[in-house]
Amino acid sequence: MSMEQIFHNFIAESQEMLQEMEDKLLHLEDSDDLAESINSIFRAAHTIKGSAGLFGLEEIVAFTHIVETVLDDVRSNKLEMNEQLVGEMLQCKDYMLAMLESIVDGQVIIDDGMAQTGSALTQTLNKYLQKDVAAGKNDGALVSIESRSVSSLTKEKSHDLGNESWHISVRFGEDIFRQGMDPLSFIRYLGTMGSILHVVTLFNDLPELETLNPESCYLGFEISFNSDVSKADIENVFAFVRDDCELHIVPPNARIADFISLIENSTSDDVRLGELLVECGTLTEHELEQVLSQQTSDASKDRKMLGEIIVESGMASPEVVGAALNKQSSVKRGRDKQQQTVRVDAEKLDHLINLIGELVIAGAGVESGVRALGNVDILESSLAMIRLVEEVRDGALNLRMVQIGETFNRFNRVVRDVSKELGKTIHLQISGAETELDKTVIEKIGDPLTHLVRNSIDHGIESAEDRIKAGKPAEGTLTLDAYHDSGSIVIEVADDGAGLNRNRILEKAVEKGLVSADAELTDHAIDRLIFEPGFSTASVVSNISGRGVGMDVVRKNIEALNGSIEIESKPGYGTKMIVRLPLTLAIIDGFLVKVGDAVYVIPLDMVVECIEFPEKEKGLMVDRHYLNLRGQVLPFMSLRELFNDTSEQLTERESIVVVQYGHYRAGLVVDALLGEFQTVIKPLNKLFQNLKGISGSTILGNGEVAMIIDVPGMLQKIENTGLLKAG
Repeated sequence: MSMEQIFHNFIAESQEMLQEMEDKLLHLEDSDDLAESINSIFRAAHTIKGSAGLFGLEEIVAFTHIVETVLDDVRSNKLEMNEQLVGEMLQCKDYMLAMLESIVDGQVIIDDGMAQTGSALTQTLNKYLQKDVAAGKNDGALVSIESRSVSSLTKEKSHDLGNESWHISVRFGEDIFRQGMDPLSFIRYLGTMGSILHVVTLFNDLPELETLNPESCYLGFEISFNSDVSKADIENVFAFVRDDCELHIVPPNARIADFISLIENSTSDDVRLGELLVECGTLTEHELEQVLSQQTSDASKDRKMLGEIIVESGMASPEVVGAALNKQSSVKRGRDKQQQTVRVDAEKLDHLINLIGELVIAGAGVESGVRALGNVDILESSLAMIRLVEEVRDGALNLRMVQIGETFNRFNRVVRDVSKELGKTIHLQISGAETELDKTVIEKIGDPLTHLVRNSIDHGIESAEDRIKAGKPAEGTLTLDAYHDSGSIVIEVADDGAGLNRNRILEKAVEKGLVSADAELTDHAIDRLIFEPGFSTASVVSNISGRGVGMDVVRKNIEALNGSIEIESKPGYGTKMIVRLPLTLAIIDGFLVKVGDAVYVIPLDMVVECIEFPEKEKGLMVDRHYLNLRGQVLPFMSLRELFNDTSEQLTERESIVVVQYGHYRAGLVVDALLGEFQTVIKPLNKLFQNLKGISGSTILGNGEVAMIIDVPGMLQKIENTGLLKAG
């Protein structure tokens, strides 16, 4: 891997760690293990600092070092992570991300605005470092770290383990050789202060010889040390590398909680339970060998876990064994997940999808040619090939499907910041986070969703005072939901606010000349006025709204993805924005139909059924465009009429393809039904992008071009006639 690739990986991984850092900060109050969450935030900052140092990004190293120091004080209970500090850490995360994004040619380019932000944050953080926070002090915003991590162990304070020596666990950073440091020199110096009883050298992080970097340090040490010195004296031994090593010091006669903390905070990635217990000083090598011998010789225990035997033999408490087992299982899960994940460049994935699209087209051509030949054997082989191509297509498309949960989680920060700016208390509720969507669609839907969320917070949810007067809880609720429906993905942004003020909307629309004063509009038509360019009901222009730029852009961006947006609002109860999007923008299953000489493709997921056009209904087409389908009114539209096709009709027998999008269904009248077809979506040229009723094109097996029907657009056109009914 070239240095350029390594640098790009550093940027991508740092951005991911910062996003994880933000998620952890936003969910601290709900965390089941506050100490581990703080440790995760600290590790993210520490890793970014160390990696930035490798590339000489001194600005990032300097700032992140201060952040890391404050977080270390939180870890050691010198500071409490209250709501104010959470907010300041979120600002630090934003500044670190801004520095990453400002890197040009390997240098951090900081403009005047960024410099002022960095200086203000540095001053804020330094104030924390100058404070002497009393141990156990709590302002009530968050429970202290110690009480959350070892609250269940406070009753064990009198239960000492009986070890008479210090236990030192140290993992040196990879860069200490480059900094001119030698791990052995620290151990030698430690020996001048007391007696080193035992040293275990750890090689867990040592890579294969082919990938080993001789300039990197991969070593860790577990040291049993007998001395009368203080803990501070031992820490001073490692002062020169304190920021670049992981150091844990367990005092003589330590409590159970000390060893559990050591086990839980260990970052060793591949250690068995017995080795963990030896490293933390609970068992000696000799005791471990006795336990293993007992496990082998005792047939009645050969199926028991090592931890159970240790507890039975009285060599360790159940709490220590339990902590080790939890650590071991979590490490295994993390390692398994790492082994199952491969980072793939998005451009390579897009290229693969394009190639498979061409393969689908070529396969259709082969099948068409073989059918013309009439050779049964070759036809069977070609059909087998087509089936394999379909499997490859589905597999490739699944590679590009990602869960929408990551996009949803980012709105925790938006809700927090905007609600605080407006002085509102709002709870974000997320469901359907596991719903999958094409990566390309995910990337393009983020901005429209952000505007919808901000709009719900600003215009939708009332202030706490107004909500209490209306008999509602003071805290508002904003809901994000996603699910699959009729071959599409549906994303709902709902609030429990006051709902749309239709009188106010209509008044503003008349004022701006969007509708006439005597116009009679339905509630649905009034609601859709908010999507008109320049429309806004805000009386004051603020940082959030009031400029009339937003909802029309939201609608255009969603329609550019071949999607649609609808509104459901009930005064006093809230508003729901319903966004419908295609699952993918690359390849779909289509249904071929013919009108005259032209062939069209209807997305198969939207096809409900096909029926013959009743002869008795044809004579009524001049007067109306709907028919009775099993007791239900079905509006329909003739594709021949829509596209002004004057070619000769192939047969007198026409068919109606019943399509559904969301809750609405209608019929499309065609000349002939040609069957299913794998459709590779080709975008229209800019010259034809405003073509009504067409969303794209595809190439058939015989090389001809077929247009893809825009079903949502068709239903919108039929809806304008006032005949569209819910299915």
